[in-house]
Order: sequence, then structure tokens, then C-alpha cells
Amino acid sequence: QVHVVESGGGLVQAGGSLRLSCAASGSILSINAMGWYRQAPGKQRELVAIITSGGSTNYADSVKGRFTISRDNAKNTVYLQMNSLKPEDTAVYYCNAKGLLLPIRSFDSWGQGTQVTVSS
Repeated sequence: QVHVVESGGGLVQAGGSLRLSCAASGSILSINAMGWYRQAPGKQRELVAIITSGGSTNYADSVKGRFTISRDNAKNTVYLQMNSLKPEDTAVYYCNAKGLLLPIRSFDSWGQGTQVTVSS
């Protein structure tokens, strides 16, 4: 069992910044990748940013240059620094972790989400 918990969402004005955090816990052997996804009302969940254990990153085009993903492997934690926020960034942000846990088997776990609201 792997638990994934997000924090750091809230209400911010356009142009402002927020930092999201996500921690994974449980009998984790290794985490291959952690990522942030978001889902706006009436839309499908979409990838925002992902980072591998080796530090490789990938971003949605809509957030490149504004958002930065980073991780602390020792703490099984990932962060999303969001700058120059726009109203269209408003969504529930979900954290995802993929890897191996004990006894050895793969996992693909999601957090419950944190609301980010950007006012114009």
C-alpha cells in the first residue's frame, strides 16, 4: 500500500505563485517517476509535469517556462513551483507516483488532489 498526499493548493490572483508538495509513503522500494496532473471542470485529466528518479523532466506546453517540478528522492517527495499563474491554470491538481514496493510488485498511486484557483 502506497499513500500519496498533496498539499499547497489555494486561491491566488493571476500572476501570482504557488508551490505544491506531494509525499509518497509506505513500503516503497523505489520510485521511478512522480508527476503532477490536473483536471479542470468538464475537462479530462492532463499531464502537467513529470520527473524521473534520474531527474529527467517533461512539461505540458501550456506550463513550460512558468512551472518547475523537482523532487527529493530521499523523502519520496515531489514539488511543483507554479509562477505567473493564469486563470486557465485553475483545476484540481493530482500527484502520481509509480515504482516498486515490498513485497516486490509495481505500484501506480494517486493522491486525492488539491484545488488551485487563479482569479483574474
